[in-house]
Amino acid sequence: MISKLIDVAMGRTLADIIIKDGTVFDVFNHTFIKADVVISNGKIVALGSGYSAKETIDATDKYVIPSFIDAHVHIESSLLTPSEYAKIVIPKGVTTVIADPHEITNVLGEKGISYMFDSAKGVPLDVEYMLPSCVPCTPFEHSGSVIDANLTRELLSKYNFLGLAEMMNFVGVINNDSDVIEKLSTGAFVDGHAPLLTANELCAYICGGIQTDHECSTSGEALEKISRGMNILVREGTGAKNIQQLIKAVTPYNLNRFAFCTDDKHIADIVADGTILHCIKKAISCGLSLEDALTMATINPAKIYNLKGKGAIAPNYVADLIVCDKSLDSLHLVLKDGAIVSKDGVPSFNGKSISIQEVSNTVRVKKVSPQDFQLEFTKGMPVIETMKDSLITRKVYPSSADGLSICAVVERHKATGNIGKAFIKNIDIKDGAIAQTIGHDSHNITVLGDNPIDMSIAVDSLGSNGGICIVHNGKVISYMELEVAGLMSNKPYLEVLAMDKDIVEKIKVISKDGSSSILMLLSFLSLVVIPEIKLNDRGLFDVIEWKYM
Repeated sequence: MISKLIDVAMGRTLADIIIKDGTVFDVFNHTFIKADVVISNGKIVALGSGYSAKETIDATDKYVIPSFIDAHVHIESSLLTPSEYAKIVIPKGVTTVIADPHEITNVLGEKGISYMFDSAKGVPLDVEYMLPSCVPCTPFEHSGSVIDANLTRELLSKYNFLGLAEMMNFVGVINNDSDVIEKLSTGAFVDGHAPLLTANELCAYICGGIQTDHECSTSGEALEKISRGMNILVREGTGAKNIQQLIKAVTPYNLNRFAFCTDDKHIADIVADGTILHCIKKAISCGLSLEDALTMATINPAKIYNLKGKGAIAPNYVADLIVCDKSLDSLHLVLKDGAIVSKDGVPSFNGKSISIQEVSNTVRVKKVSPQDFQLEFTKGMPVIETMKDSLITRKVYPSSADGLSICAVVERHKATGNIGKAFIKNIDIKDGAIAQTIGHDSHNITVLGDNPIDMSIAVDSLGSNGGICIVHNGKVISYMELEVAGLMSNKPYLEVLAMDKDIVEKIKVISKDGSSSILMLLSFLSLVVIPEIKLNDRGLFDVIEWKYM
């Protein structure tokens, strides 16, 4: 193999493909150059001119850039299986994702992990899985599975994981919880999750060997974490949008510490705007140069995660690249391992269908009634206030119930009957309810409404497979079944896209601000590791004080 590559580079042997007369992004010199890209056996063997090949791609007046790497993503949040997810991200230029399957793992444990690996096989998307480090995310959670330190070591040896996924239990780290410390002692690469952590606590957290963070919400937070040696994954998803603030922290001196990620993004947003492509364009609109944005989307994540041979157009690098126009509005070709996998936005490969028997019928709920969702407002009681484009919430004490909706989290793994309830500010629901089996990270049922009857109907209508249900005045007006762990649909992406569109349209019937962002916000109201106040099936939780209220 090496000898053949050398022969092609020397011009002694015919290349497989030449991308001719394009303007190539030279990531190492941070500039664009005119050169032909010579490909053989799935690898780039030369940049130059005068070569011959079996196939020539004319790139005159076009840019040739490395394909994109999403540095942190939960595929489950797209509502698609990995094989279908590949069909919507590859045409938008992504050929590698660092994926954390902790959504399905919290529901099904190793069964979920095995399913995700199997579903990703045979598609031209490199899915580099990280082993979920927090299942459940804290000791306060009721999830469908538990992965302790012993099982962590076993799974690391059994599957081809890239490392340990986001260590959300920052309290366990800084207080030397024995199980957490044992996980951190496996020697694996560790991703972080430390919103607003600062000063001594941040230093202690990093001493656990944690190398990244994707939860920064201000430029100051990013700069502090970089100064302490962390890499910052700049997130722009459906619910959390951090680019506008974090780009302010990027300088020529620390550019190499930044990469883009999406974390959680709905199918409609991906199809419309892409994932990392959208990050690049948003960053440029906020003042970042094209060269800096492409660097954050390609070579930086490759270096952070030690993905050898990825992220650049240079000899001996994998031929993962894009032929596009200068504006990035048209990605004419996407190549993976030297083969065309998307042309003018259309994927040129088929997905893979595998059995879902082991990952379906996962919803087990004790029968609910309207009385279960009764909640009386008392002046001065704590209320969760949501914030636009952020997963961070505030603890407020309103004087009346005006403008508030009722939220409840219903345990759905073992039919315990646990239901936590609270009022929510800034998600206005009128004459209806939304219920879903997507509730990070334990994925119990989260339901939001303005009356107990509609909330009860919405929960009851989810069935044993779960999904998303919208109820208006006592009637189900939209339902999307998510038969894979109550998180993903097993249907083709175009069918899922149509169902998702109907769900979002019906949200507008019961909410004047209805959009897919409401679903994403709803799914994060139960994540008790993001400040300031959250709700799970046991009640209101103060993340700052690390206790129930």
